Amino acid sequence: MNLPQLETLALDEGTRVLVRVDFNVPLRDGHVDDDLRITSALATLTWLLDRGAAVVACGHLGRPHGVPDPQYSMAPVAERLSEHLGAEVPLCPALVAPERDAALDALMPGHLMLLENLRFDPGETANAPAFAAGLTAGCAAYVNEAFGASHRAHASTVGPPRLVPAAAGRLLEREVAVLSGLL
Repeated sequence: MNLPQLETLALDEGTRVLVRVDFNVPLRDGHVDDDLRITSALATLTWLLDRGAAVVACGHLGRPHGVPDPQYSMAPVAERLSEHLGAEVPLCPALVAPERDAALDALMPGHLMLLENLRFDPGETANAPAFAAGLTAGCAAYVNEAFGASHRAHASTVGPPRLVPAAAGRLLEREVAVLSGLL
């Protein structure tokens, strides 16, 4: 398998890492109904956090078609992720720099914040280079942990690996190994 692994990233304490996750989970009455996609990403997230990275997780929920829609907010996901990590996971409403800069500056080593739904911005599904650059701004590395979204030519999957050092997350690495017949 020829995927860059997490261990190849140069991570110093406080290194900001953008992690594309697949948290497109089912909701019921405003709460996560099945958190398998969240728990599947925990190995990668905790590996980064344990090394002092400042993690900026981003993903999508549903199909809001490029406009903010409260029914597709990542807030319930942030709440469930907080429960699993045993620490508050703030939800940042701003997706890109410079609007996101204050939240990024406040992110401490060993902590994680979740960005609001990427698909609230039309630049995500349009694979807009400016959206990818704004999403990656202020981050020194990128990790793709979103196997379920990797087949899409969206700004959060295609753009960041061209802008900063990148690696596959544990789940993505395992899925590729299985499909390649290595596991």
